[in-house]
Amino acid sequence: MTGGQRLILGIETSCDETAASVVFLENPGEFPVSPRVLSDVVASQYDLHGRFGGVVPELASRRHVEMIEPVLRAALEDAGVSLGDIGAVAVTRGPGLVIALLVGLSAAKAIAWSRGIPLVGVHHLAGHIYSLFLGGSGPEETSGAAGGPPPFPHLALVVSGGHTDFYRVEGPGREVHLGGTLDDAVGEAYDKVAASMGLGYPGGPRVDELHAAFRASVRPGEEPVSLPRPYLEGKPYNFSFSGLKTAVLSYLRERGLYRDDPSLAPWARPGGMDAGEARALAAGFQEAAVEVLVEKADRAARAQRLRAVSVSGGVASNSHLRDSLARRAQASGWALHLPARRYCTDNAAMIACAGAFALVSGGEAPDYLALDADPAWELDSPGGVSVARKKGRRRG
Repeated sequence: MTGGQRLILGIETSCDETAASVVFLENPGEFPVSPRVLSDVVASQYDLHGRFGGVVPELASRRHVEMIEPVLRAALEDAGVSLGDIGAVAVTRGPGLVIALLVGLSAAKAIAWSRGIPLVGVHHLAGHIYSLFLGGSGPEETSGAAGGPPPFPHLALVVSGGHTDFYRVEGPGREVHLGGTLDDAVGEAYDKVAASMGLGYPGGPRVDELHAAFRASVRPGEEPVSLPRPYLEGKPYNFSFSGLKTAVLSYLRERGLYRDDPSLAPWARPGGMDAGEARALAAGFQEAAVEVLVEKADRAARAQRLRAVSVSGGVASNSHLRDSLARRAQASGWALHLPARRYCTDNAAMIACAGAFALVSGGEAPDYLALDADPAWELDSPGGVSVARKKGRRRG
């Protein structure tokens, strides 16, 4: 990395958010990097996919095509910079929906090619892990519970709609995958449970709200719905949430609150559930899911003999999870690191931050015209990032 690469443009289009961000490096070329977020623009597609109960890939890709240019313009304007000021571009190239990834990657290639600047292909989960290093001007834009970014090595748990995975993070490009979900990701389970209850998409925030409402209004002797805790004894780094999801669906079917009618669209199958029962069921599901995540994180930290744990990804914004992790960390004596809530869900600032770490750490520099989307990219494959520079061209 050179002194001219103080401004990095990040681009994220792996699923249903079109995002762009400009980060400023306080210490270009030094390790660890200290990125300050100048802009962070996210165009969500919740309105587009809500009625389907989940993301429709073709619709997502078309919306990315519509939004990528205005989102990029807004990110540059909010940062008060021009495209000519940008020193490097970082873009998500996997994993994700391939037709969505290609939109962001194509835009990133065009910008980097036209300017003759480095292009960094970033793994989406690396973005979540390195979101812990993002800083800004306000207290809500810094890392959370432990008051700063995590040390190396540390245990990272990524919890999102597509992933529930443990990594031992030795440093940039040295993320060792320890294990993950054997079926549904925890965020996916949240969305499917919410859909079966008729709560809409995305389901995580709504389930969290209902759980909080249950705890705020609970009467003596009232308990959340009892649901199984899938600990998978003997598999310390693995998860399984399909059984928990099925238990919720069975509860609804037994009470006539879900119609197994193939003629009905999935979002039309939930029956009428009174508010009190919805709160108790949401509380039962959330407490079961969170208890498993917290217990597994505690066991994994002990097994790896690590005293620092980071938790990132969209589900890391969940209030009950954050509170439960903080209590367990204090009781067990390990440091908890959480991103600010705004950086938990998909965003481009985290991609720019991971790209900055990649540039500082060095790496391969192929012709980036060959850099392609990889919807099934594994994070602990060699490198974790791909750095590319245009052959025979330097920025003028």
